[in-house]
Amino acid sequence: MERYRRLSLMEREELSRLLAVGASLRAAGQALTRAPSTLSRELARQHASPVTYRAVLAHHRAQCQAHHPRKPRTLAVQPRLRTAVFTLLAQRWSPEQIARGLPQRYPHEPTMRISHDALYTYLYVLPRGAFKRELVRYLRRRHRFRRPRKVRLSSRPIQELISIDERPAEVADRTVPGHWEGDLLVGHANASALGTLVERTTRFTLLVPLKAKDATTVRQAFAREVRPLPAQLRRALTYDHGPDLREHRLFTKQTKMRVYFAHPHCPWERGTNENIKGVLRQFFPKGTRFHQLSRREIKRVQVLFNDRPRKILNWHSPAHAFNQLLR
Repeated sequence: MERYRRLSLMEREELSRLLAVGASLRAAGQALTRAPSTLSRELARQHASPVTYRAVLAHHRAQCQAHHPRKPRTLAVQPRLRTAVFTLLAQRWSPEQIARGLPQRYPHEPTMRISHDALYTYLYVLPRGAFKRELVRYLRRRHRFRRPRKVRLSSRPIQELISIDERPAEVADRTVPGHWEGDLLVGHANASALGTLVERTTRFTLLVPLKAKDATTVRQAFAREVRPLPAQLRRALTYDHGPDLREHRLFTKQTKMRVYFAHPHCPWERGTNENIKGVLRQFFPKGTRFHQLSRREIKRVQVLFNDRPRKILNWHSPAHAFNQLLR
């Protein structure tokens, strides 16, 4: 693998000239044999636009930043703290448990403190080798690289949503059938998805093929699946707070099913559906390209899935319990 090279003054001057004549970052990258992302980061570091970017000033700033000494990491200069942290890691403590537990174990020693974020950073900047592999092995997920936290932010809030707090008590205790939970099972690279609708009382599951993940497609596909059901089995739907069912008012008009939205980042409020999605991974493992599956294949899995006995149903199948309701 080729070693990374910093941009030289000549490259920065060429970049400045290309940007001045209106070239895109991709075109400039091809001319300089550089990745467009490298040039994009160069502009971001200088807080400059293609119009205001200046090569000499940018090069001077880059040299100053490159020679700025880095503050040593806490674990690198605190051997006693490092020993305590590694010991707790070997006992399968998580970094957050370590960060919270050290003040309890060493209440009068300010040097025995570290945040879980600093601990993660230290573990993942260690050079490759057996020692790093051993430490990372103690982490629960055992990722080879640190993954940034990404919070999905919707650019447009859902209009006139009805909170799960307004849902009737009969939904929570499952005494009345006809209340559903819904969500999407996402496929490879988030490029495709499969809709899931679970009836809370019988655990009967509808798998909804989707051609796309936009709100209109999801609304039409879900409505098409539930409209054939009797009215007493189409009472309400509890859905994720995501934008997939942004057209919930039109869905309610088409199906007579009121839609309640769970709180953001609270999957336990739709625990039945989350559990079903986890079990469905037996049939559709992560990386599945749902757009390549036919409706017949998906419905075959639905039949197999609903025909399996469930302990919660006294070892009857969801299909049996649901058919009892239909009769």
